[in-house]
Amino acid sequence: MGSTGHLSNGKLNLNLLRDYYRRELLECLDKCLGSKALVWDDALTGPFGLIAEYSLLKEHEVEKMFPLSDKGLPPSNVQNIIFVTRPKLHLMEQIAQNLLQEEHKGGFRKEYHIIFVPRKSLLCEKKLKESGVYGTLHYIEEFNLSMIPFDSDLMSMEMEGAFKECYLENDYTTMFYVAQSLMTLQFLYGIIPNIQGKGDCAKNVVDMMLRMRRELGGREPQITPQIDNLLILDRNVDLLTPLLSQLTYDGLIDEIFGINNTSVKLPPEKFVSSSQSPEDAPTEKKKIILNSSDELYGELRDKNFNAVGSLVSKKAKTITAEFDERHAAKTVSEMKHFVSKLPHLQQMRQSLSIHTSIAELIKEHTDSEEFLDSLRCQQEFINGLDTDKVNTYVEDCIGKMEPLDKVLRLICIQSYCNNGLKTKVLDYYKREIIQTYGYEHLVTLMNLEKAGLLRQSGQRHYPTIRKSLKLIVDEVNEQNPNDISYVYSGYAPLSIRLAQYHARPGWRSITEVLNLLPGPTIEEIQQIPVALRKRRSSITSSHSSVMDQKVTLVVFLGGVTFAEIAALRFLAQQDDAGAEYVVFATKVITGQSLVNSLTGVHT
Repeated sequence: MGSTGHLSNGKLNLNLLRDYYRRELLECLDKCLGSKALVWDDALTGPFGLIAEYSLLKEHEVEKMFPLSDKGLPPSNVQNIIFVTRPKLHLMEQIAQNLLQEEHKGGFRKEYHIIFVPRKSLLCEKKLKESGVYGTLHYIEEFNLSMIPFDSDLMSMEMEGAFKECYLENDYTTMFYVAQSLMTLQFLYGIIPNIQGKGDCAKNVVDMMLRMRRELGGREPQITPQIDNLLILDRNVDLLTPLLSQLTYDGLIDEIFGINNTSVKLPPEKFVSSSQSPEDAPTEKKKIILNSSDELYGELRDKNFNAVGSLVSKKAKTITAEFDERHAAKTVSEMKHFVSKLPHLQQMRQSLSIHTSIAELIKEHTDSEEFLDSLRCQQEFINGLDTDKVNTYVEDCIGKMEPLDKVLRLICIQSYCNNGLKTKVLDYYKREIIQTYGYEHLVTLMNLEKAGLLRQSGQRHYPTIRKSLKLIVDEVNEQNPNDISYVYSGYAPLSIRLAQYHARPGWRSITEVLNLLPGPTIEEIQQIPVALRKRRSSITSSHSSVMDQKVTLVVFLGGVTFAEIAALRFLAQQDDAGAEYVVFATKVITGQSLVNSLTGVHT
């Protein structure tokens, strides 16, 4: 495998998926004849930007693009106004307001349409009828963009409510969309022969998927399977991993600044060029796209942050040396050779400058006492130290009114590592939180308990799981790792250990541990026509060097962290990997976003 850290190294071409969505979108747009203006729900501009660039939309008569707001639509003389929106009631109110204002304005006659993403909703249509604008709409379409391809090995549904809906509200609607998405993948990449999973939601998805396939009655494309294994994991099979502070470059960017649809917004002052005067300095946050098309980012993203500094300085020396080659170029062909390399070198230099600035921003955070103390507390908990009593550091954090999500993460980690907290310890924490942060957080604490993140003492499973799956690794080489535990500096994500055992030697070797984890263990085999099976084996054997590299699609129901993705990429790069990995998640999450999704204030 190359050093850019692609999971599937192009073995599963996600451009197929991108093209499929593009065709579906353009079909939707072409139903509206004539010039068009798209009015975007702000949350959808990122995902759509990843499947269809503006130049493509222009070819299909899209002349204007506006953000959806309650301020109304700017004047335009297009024939069609198309609202592209999620099925949310507050957005219907904005659309209704826009349509009523347009009616009031009069003028150039237009047709109005709505494209719901990923689906229509009866409640939203009812809202539009109540607002008196439903009759104004010409087309009401739906565009099922459910898997957003973030990179060559990563797809996300970006459904932030999935964990809360499943584990708090017992609403499995998202699981239906996951099953539908997996059917789409099988339509594009062939039937996946081997299915394994763990957890109640995983069982739910597999059952629906098998039922959907039976309903097709064999009317499915005859495609040679390109995905060998499907591994589906419930988030609540491993609630510990997302609560811990991620220590990879990518994970830290997400924890500190938040990565949204592969882009991050950063403080502008770090990106001021030396030629700019202070008064010309930008005030808007700098938006940076993060994906593996940036060569340097591809190398840095999955590294433990402690290894990033030396890699960046090594790159800086290499680039400087390559620029210096121009002085040594004597002949015309040598000069030509240097000039041909110049655009790539300039791009690398710009990328280096950006990532040096990002690394400096992260370092300010990771060097802070707050971060180091919190990390120390987490490390003590996962090693089973003093988990059965009130923790003085957590007490201090509450006393200083540190962010509530930080406090809750630590208490949930303690609860997990102690197999639940003693009643008096849990009651003490609850009392302190309610007195310090407000009574509205009674709901938050109840939600955390209902979702299984906080609980009272139960059976002592954690020490057995920790030992059996070697979750704690004492000697960690952060610079040149030899184990996935480098992503948390000494803790191997439980979810990825399960993926590791799944590839070799198989889950039968860890049956006892699987029985200690919540939910059923699933194993299904989907029959594949003999002709397609033969073709598959002849393809594989003709590339005998990669004969063992089976493609495994790992699905995370309830979210996945960048540190877990990094650990999977690391596994795929090992000589004895036995699997290439592609990740599909309901959402890319952090501990903060997981805890915040359950807080009473956000419900």
